Amino acid sequence: MTTDVFGAAGVRERVLAAWAAAPVRFREDANAEEDLALGGYLDRVVVELAQNAADAAARAGVPGRVQFSLRDSTLVVSNTGTPLSAEGVESLATLRASAKRDDAESAVGRFGVGFSAVLAVTDEPVILSRTGGVRFSRADTAAAVAGLDSPGLATEVRRRDGQVPVLRLPFTAEGEPPEGYDTSVILPLRDEAAAELVRRLLDEAGDDLLLALPGLERIELDVHGEVRVLADAETRWYVRRAAGVLDESDRERLLADRPTEERSRPYWSVLWALPRGPASEPPRTVHAPTPTDEPLSLPALLLATFPLDPSRRHVAAGPLTDFLVQQAATAYAELLRTRAEDGASVLPLVPTGLAAGALDGSLRDAILAVLPETPLVKAIEDGTLIRPREAVVVEGSDDAFNTVLAPIVGGLIASPRQDRTALDALGVRRLDLAELIDQLGAVAEAEPPEWWRGVYEALSAMVTDPLLRESLGTLPVPLADGRLVRGVRGLLLPGPEVPADVLATFGEYGVRVVHPDAVHGSLERLGALPMSPRALLEDSAVRAAVEHSAEADDPDVIAHAVLSVVAADVSQADGLWWLSDLVLRDADGDLVPANALVIPGSDAAAVLDEEEVAPIDLAVVERYGREAVEAVGVLSSLGTVAASDLTLDELPEALADLDGIDDWADDVAPDGSRFGVTVGELRAIRDLDWIVDDAWPRVLELFGTSPELRRALVEPVRVVGPDDVVHGALSYPAWWIRERVLLEDGEPLTGRADPEVDPILAEFLDEAPEWTARLDPEVRLAVGLVREVSDLDAHGVGVLLDRLADPDRVVEESAILKLWSRLGSHTAYPGLTPEYVRVLDDTGVTRVVAAGEAVIADAPMWLQRGDLGGFVVASGVAADGLSDLLDVPVAEEVAAGKIDSEGVAADVPELVRELVPQVPDTWWEHEELTVDGVEVSWWVDENGSPHAATFDGLAKALAWSADRWDQRHVIRAVLSEPDRASELRLDATFDQPAPERPTPEQPA
Repeated sequence: MTTDVFGAAGVRERVLAAWAAAPVRFREDANAEEDLALGGYLDRVVVELAQNAADAAARAGVPGRVQFSLRDSTLVVSNTGTPLSAEGVESLATLRASAKRDDAESAVGRFGVGFSAVLAVTDEPVILSRTGGVRFSRADTAAAVAGLDSPGLATEVRRRDGQVPVLRLPFTAEGEPPEGYDTSVILPLRDEAAAELVRRLLDEAGDDLLLALPGLERIELDVHGEVRVLADAETRWYVRRAAGVLDESDRERLLADRPTEERSRPYWSVLWALPRGPASEPPRTVHAPTPTDEPLSLPALLLATFPLDPSRRHVAAGPLTDFLVQQAATAYAELLRTRAEDGASVLPLVPTGLAAGALDGSLRDAILAVLPETPLVKAIEDGTLIRPREAVVVEGSDDAFNTVLAPIVGGLIASPRQDRTALDALGVRRLDLAELIDQLGAVAEAEPPEWWRGVYEALSAMVTDPLLRESLGTLPVPLADGRLVRGVRGLLLPGPEVPADVLATFGEYGVRVVHPDAVHGSLERLGALPMSPRALLEDSAVRAAVEHSAEADDPDVIAHAVLSVVAADVSQADGLWWLSDLVLRDADGDLVPANALVIPGSDAAAVLDEEEVAPIDLAVVERYGREAVEAVGVLSSLGTVAASDLTLDELPEALADLDGIDDWADDVAPDGSRFGVTVGELRAIRDLDWIVDDAWPRVLELFGTSPELRRALVEPVRVVGPDDVVHGALSYPAWWIRERVLLEDGEPLTGRADPEVDPILAEFLDEAPEWTARLDPEVRLAVGLVREVSDLDAHGVGVLLDRLADPDRVVEESAILKLWSRLGSHTAYPGLTPEYVRVLDDTGVTRVVAAGEAVIADAPMWLQRGDLGGFVVASGVAADGLSDLLDVPVAEEVAAGKIDSEGVAADVPELVRELVPQVPDTWWEHEELTVDGVEVSWWVDENGSPHAATFDGLAKALAWSADRWDQRHVIRAVLSEPDRASELRLDATFDQPAPERPTPEQPA
């Protein structure tokens, strides 16, 4: 017989009596148990049993150990500690009562109701202890209720579909816990779903359970023989604990709204834990101190004695929760401080982003109120931890530059991109990089150049970022002359090519050269220019010194500095036309601009006016070299100047000294307007106006032998009008020579007959001097000598027309026909049309008539119309061109060309159609053919129909109508000598194009 050591029978009697007396009590107990089992404690069986084990060990003052063993369909939980007592049994059987009231400070459980969590998986829980055992049973409870024979209870049971409370009636149980343990809880699992829930809960158990239950030092999890042990959790976590006891005033203020059970326990505790490695992952919920459903966004485990609402799933709002939130915030700040003291980066642990819930939001707000006053961030200067509110970051600065700034900017800390949000959350002050750079000169003005070089070295990585380069625009830089200037762009970086005395000279004129001890590659990335001779010469201060060298206190010093730089590499002076303003000594010791000096004995000395140029002092040439002095503008030959992408309405300064350059621009501009007209590239020859008159033969020969001069002269200029239409124009030198150069007879060189001129054209042109025969043919063409009609400019065409209109000249018919054809196709037109023109005459020569008496015959049939006037003969576009050039009408503009009679239709002979397939099938025969009242032998009307009154006329009419004028003689032969048909047919065979000859790969 089992001994009832815990008075279980008495408990049953009291409970059954209460239910029988008031069935509503049965309903309340059943509802309360159901709410706990299916609500707040639905999936907490493992946690609640571990919590009970921890409490038992704490009451006994022994190390807590608990073993969970799942075998088949039974879970056995064994633990060390205080065994089961009568008070414990009554607590288990009495909802909302606790046997832990006297052990409140050490106990984790606080309500005596956690054991109800077992009802989620079993209906028959058993507790065996060294002192005895009890069990609970849904079936036995139902039987006991039925035995009361109470109609009211029977009604309540029916309403609940036979469901009764399990944990209100204890029964005596036999058995003992395993060796080494003081108590065992045996849970026969209800079904497979319950077994699956237990397996999942055991798998999820981890370090958070140990940390939440400090009374346990070991948890053993045995699932079907696979054993996992939880122990030594703090070796895997960094832990910060805080705890205390509320005094009377705090109790009244913080616990007034809490249940009586809680008001009797004025103890609070907070634990934060951070994983020591990636193997430990903090849960994302708040533990109070066992898991709740309150989300937590911080990457840490929080265990705190937060009050819970009736569901046991959520923290209850109120003053106690508010107090614990503040304590948790302080503890979290201390945890981060200790981690920072250990050298860890704690910024990833700073709350950022959005809160996960109301409690999480309160915790984050409280933490962010405490952290700015907590030494967390490391000062770069000495490595000490400082408060975030005392810290400063520089926007865009990297570690290297921060190291330089640290002694200057108090409280400076690093600001990696990934920590930016955390630093903002902590209220760390940010300094704009551009503002700091702007102030750097004043703060570090006395620092030596070597210190500044360290600054630039520290900027090596930052200067690769285009956005940061803008912020560094006012970076101070020490110069070689001792000044500290703001801004890097345009400064010159000294190099070995430029002597120190040259730098000193140009420094006096404002050339800004970086101090050699401060030079670093970062400066070049920020816009400083390497000190090549070119960079120095292009400096605006050097240009100013050159252009004003004549007024300098010591022009020779400037000349020496410039020539020393140029002599190092003469190619560096290419395109720097203003170097020619440098004054140098001439042979008499006077100061003369380089562009007015010549090398003695050179071509330039031979052809340029002695009044305009002077020979350079040979000592200057010997000292710096002929190439150097020529590079700055001293002439040995004629010089050139070039400009690119220029607009004619605003010519560049480099071209300003060219004689007549504006007149040239006016002449080459389309329609005479320079506005919006551009030239891609212009090369000009200088000083053409300084060439003496008798030197032109030598000069033009020189142009042919110098590639640079030849190119500047002979290549046309590509002019683009505002409508984007491209025009070809004379080069400036070619234009100038045509406009300005006169020969001994006072007449221009241009327009004269080229030595290789067309003989027909030569009769009407002035002869060129004999020396032109020695010139390059393209040079002759460029300066205006005429080889053929297409070489004539507008003035030359006018001269030719005037000479053709000279009645004293005898011009053969053959010559005038060729000239008319070429003039009609030419595009140059003189300003005035001629008053007299030369026309054909019946004598085989030509005659001159007034322009109003002439007419253009653009078709052979018009030559029969002598009534129209003297004929100028051409066809196609040449006829139209002559009409415009001479202002003479085309024949069809002055005569209708209408045939007066209809004629008789006749077939074109078959042989004619065979030999000339293009002829029409029909022609019109006339006894007398008249057009506009004038008798003619043939005509082709506006419809292309041939009309004729003679065999000869018919041959011409058929050939013209067929557009085969070249076949008129063949047609005439067929018409007049039909017996030659076979001969003509055979001859025509050879008029066809010859067949292609086979290639070697093709068969013959």
